[in-house]
Amino acid sequence: MPRGSDRIIYVAMILLLLYGLIMVGSASMGLSIGNNMALLINIGKQAAFMVVGYLAMAWITNRFTLSFLKSDSFIYMIVLTGILLLLCLAFKASYGAKAWIHLPLGKTLDVTLQPSEFAKVVAILTVAAHTGNVTKNVKNGFEILSRPIAIVGVYCFIVVVLQHDFGSASIIFLITCVCLLLPDHPKLKKFQQILAALFWVAVAFAVFILSPWGESLITRMTFLDDYQIKRFTAAINPFADQYDSGYHLINSLICFASGDWLGKGFGQSIRKYTEFPNANSDFIAAILVEELGFAGFLVLMALYSMILIRLFMHAWRIKNEQARIILIGSAMYLLIHMFFNIGGVTGLIPLTGVPLLLISAGGSSTLSFLACLGLCQAVISGEQRGEIK
Repeated sequence: MPRGSDRIIYVAMILLLLYGLIMVGSASMGLSIGNNMALLINIGKQAAFMVVGYLAMAWITNRFTLSFLKSDSFIYMIVLTGILLLLCLAFKASYGAKAWIHLPLGKTLDVTLQPSEFAKVVAILTVAAHTGNVTKNVKNGFEILSRPIAIVGVYCFIVVVLQHDFGSASIIFLITCVCLLLPDHPKLKKFQQILAALFWVAVAFAVFILSPWGESLITRMTFLDDYQIKRFTAAINPFADQYDSGYHLINSLICFASGDWLGKGFGQSIRKYTEFPNANSDFIAAILVEELGFAGFLVLMALYSMILIRLFMHAWRIKNEQARIILIGSAMYLLIHMFFNIGGVTGLIPLTGVPLLLISAGGSSTLSFLACLGLCQAVISGEQRGEIK
């Protein structure tokens, strides 16, 4: 790691990667009954993505500078991300969404990439590039906002309308909204006030829609797919359809209820040997609590908190707006994923299929967030060396 990088973030990241690899191995046992090779493949794929992600993070940490945001290479990255998002449409849908590119590595080795994960990082950089450190002599806010809103808007359109991946689109949108609130520019004040007001209106609507009174409204939303409506109704009352739409959530709640403080012991989960889908990915938090209890869950939260606190501390100190947007945008990337995943598996919000970063099985989310941490470490290191004010 270069001089000035944050060692606490680095240590927390390594511990999370190891924690995730151990839990992916344990949770995959239930998906690989009688097939030891499948178990080894699951663990091997996760380890491979961890190594590649770590190398990418180290390379970005040593090479990234804020001048990249003004280069042609950054424009190519924006375009390439859009092309990859569209390329997903050529592959078959999984769980109702065409959000993955299937790599041709053989029938036994099913490796996929989810470009929407990388779009989250590009969205952060796009807002930083076009709204951070803007001179005061611009004519109006539209001149500042037009490009980032257009780029992220195209991404969200592809992800939610064409790919039918509402969860990923929501995260891209929320991260972008938070990043747009950060620049301190007089031409953006009115827009930021409106955006903040709309945020609280959306929160109030979400609370209503997830209440028993909102259930009838959800069923009338004909623009939603059937599986999306079922996810909403299952979050409101999973026991109303316990053998279909509520089955996943009920199993998850059983894991949380049976875990107690110390859990059943590592590898001793019962639910992972039942027909509990995505035990090593979307629902890995439930398996973790069942095996390691709430003590193991608190360890996970402590490691996440270490990263979040350090990112916010550096963002508070750095005056450069582009650097601050990258740091806080990355923190929101982690925080929103935590909320969506843990909220979904506990019934607080509808299930979104969002992974638990660095813990769930999933190469794209691991690569993407490690790259994001590489950007943050590069910014932190630059500030410590006096290259970024």
